[in-house]
Amino acid sequence: MTETTDGSTPGWFSTTELDTIRGRLPILYINAVPVRVDDSGTVTHVGLLLGVGPDGTISRAVVSGRVLYHERIRDALLRHLEKDLGPMALPRVPASLQPFTIAEYFPTPGTTPFHDPRQHAVSMAYVVPVAGDCEPRQDALDLVWFTPEEAAGSGVQQEMTGGQDVLLRQALAHVGRLP
Repeated sequence: MTETTDGSTPGWFSTTELDTIRGRLPILYINAVPVRVDDSGTVTHVGLLLGVGPDGTISRAVVSGRVLYHERIRDALLRHLEKDLGPMALPRVPASLQPFTIAEYFPTPGTTPFHDPRQHAVSMAYVVPVAGDCEPRQDALDLVWFTPEEAAGSGVQQEMTGGQDVLLRQALAHVGRLP
């Protein structure tokens, strides 16, 4: 789960304030699995970011980020998709937002499959088709499109940390593409 704090933006906290809050309250996040779909709506590719995790390791991940105070979930999804995939990604967020799962990240490993050493976070996870050109931005080093079979394979799954592999498999199962 990545994010950037900026004390001048409404809804953002300073690093010190956010660390204090993270130690006392669950924080709301979104996860978005960017996908390419064919004309029939079948998922053909899954986009995974390559980035530096909270522990400093290089890993693959889906789009994720915090929901700001007084921000709609739809707006948070669009903001984080643009932040990570660029302004020309052209995400197609459905009219009716239904997460495929809700993931609870805990600072204690093993409580759930999802782990974030910084905090207890609750994340609503969505599969979002994107139709435009994607260029990784912000903290992302690269964006690679995998077929569902490649994404579910052990090589890619081993490159994911904090339960992102579990989340990806749940997304693939949700769209009927888990091999």
